[in-house]
Amino acid sequence: MPRDDTPATGTPETPDDAGSADAAATSDGTRNSAGRRPGRSGRSGRRPAVQVPPRWKALPHAGRLGGIFSAIVLVAAGGGLVSATALSPQGPGSSRPVAAPLAAVPAGSSIGVCPGPARLLEGAPVGTDPQFSPESATAKSDVNAIVLGSSANGLPGSRLSSLKGSTLLELAKAAPASGTPSAAAKPANTVPPAGVVSQRGVNDVSVLSADAQAGRQASAGAVMRYAAEDGDLRGSAAAACQPPANDLWLVGANTALGRTAVLNLSNASGSAATVSLELFGAKGQIQAPGSRGLLVAPGTTRAIILAGLAPGQERLSVRVRSAGGPVAAVIQQSVLRGLTPGGVEFIAPATAPALRQVISGVDIQDPAGLAGLTGKSGFGDAGPALQIAVPGSSDAVIAVKLYGRDGQKALPGGGVVTAKAGTVTEMPLSGVPAGPYTVAVSSDVSFTAAARVTRGLKTEDASDFAWSAASVRLGSQHVVPVPATGDRYLVFGAPEGRATISYTPITADGKVRPAAAADIAGGTTASIKVPADVGGSRLVGYLVSAAGDPAYGAVLLQQDGRQDISTVAIAPAAAGQEQVPVALGY
Repeated sequence: MPRDDTPATGTPETPDDAGSADAAATSDGTRNSAGRRPGRSGRSGRRPAVQVPPRWKALPHAGRLGGIFSAIVLVAAGGGLVSATALSPQGPGSSRPVAAPLAAVPAGSSIGVCPGPARLLEGAPVGTDPQFSPESATAKSDVNAIVLGSSANGLPGSRLSSLKGSTLLELAKAAPASGTPSAAAKPANTVPPAGVVSQRGVNDVSVLSADAQAGRQASAGAVMRYAAEDGDLRGSAAAACQPPANDLWLVGANTALGRTAVLNLSNASGSAATVSLELFGAKGQIQAPGSRGLLVAPGTTRAIILAGLAPGQERLSVRVRSAGGPVAAVIQQSVLRGLTPGGVEFIAPATAPALRQVISGVDIQDPAGLAGLTGKSGFGDAGPALQIAVPGSSDAVIAVKLYGRDGQKALPGGGVVTAKAGTVTEMPLSGVPAGPYTVAVSSDVSFTAAARVTRGLKTEDASDFAWSAASVRLGSQHVVPVPATGDRYLVFGAPEGRATISYTPITADGKVRPAAAADIAGGTTASIKVPADVGGSRLVGYLVSAAGDPAYGAVLLQQDGRQDISTVAIAPAAAGQEQVPVALGY
């Protein structure tokens, strides 16, 4: 169990809003004094005149429409030039390619889809469509959430709702359509107001949404936690409520004997989603009939038993790609060893494949106890390990470094492994002293990864596990909600170079409390215990910012007196107005 071994000191501060950079790209053509392009002396340079139909002249606002019509003509003419260039031999007189201009895209609403409670499969369903029985008598599932406003405009319109759209809890009413501040807006002050959801019980998928404000996406975040003290799904599972996307990677599924993996796809948009799955196992990519063209209707969740697509896979990675509406994806993974529960977890998406991945919140138990446990039959997945998915066509040489409280720790075998293309490779993380760690992984080929964390050292007792996925580098103003119960820790790692982490408590009364700071030396990991309350009010979460060299973070959850564990990676911060290249063509 991590210890509160990092002193926290700090002074009150106001979180800064993350800015966005504007950029534009232009390209000019070259003409001589006669109006001809160089290299085209044989042509007069004249073009046919464009005749404007009489009805355009008679319309009101003719000047405005004429400008629009002129723009259309220019675009059409430009298209003709490109076509002519493509058909003519390329020579000195060819026109230059024109870079696509950047168009500003307004900030949209912040949306986080929270998974529903863990459900027990009922009977032995055939195929991939599951049937569920009720959860155990002691199971509880709740959501904690935070929405930040601005000192000038107050709290943005925000709410916790069901997947179908009915409101469960309204934090603030939406601003009028005119864009003027709502009546709920507070006078300017030195700290932004906060709307909170504290221990809201849920029995299905829920959605936290917050409207954009002043051209920026609202800073918001939520976490759902499930916990049960009895039944086959005994243990703890937690996941951050994720923004829907069209391309997601999940690492850590297991469909071997006694292991159950259910992929839940939720569509919170107003458009139907057609989902295709790519499955990668220990021996390569799996071609599974029925893994393509999965329809997920708006406002619904579709559950898929992965054993129906890829049975007997001890290591399974899933890529989820959606055409149409974006989806949220999470895998409910559980273990049952005979009659003894082996834990339950929500496997959340990891970062997309890249040459470098960092995983934080990896808490490792006593190495001697782990060696004795994992050596027994059926307990090979009861110890900590790193799983690496290489989706490309080239093998990857993977280098793994493990950073603890007092620096880097050597891994057995030197921490270097070759991962075959199209496979999922596992590397044990045992043999190092107990404590919290940050895992830094690099390769010459793009990959994605996640680390398994376990609790329990006796074969006869119930145990639990968690998966910590590769996450993004910390920046400014990350909203980090934490579950309301259990032992909770903020775990930060700085693989290279020194970093300073500022963490500002936010309490159930909506107050943003004075910030504290932690200075983390390069190549180390620090854990900070989360208090039950601050200033007499229950703590709901933090506003986290990082400065200096790259740093990464996660929330580690445990339960005193029980072998329960969960991890939640810190989600990316809110985005401002973005720009995308726009190409004209057909």
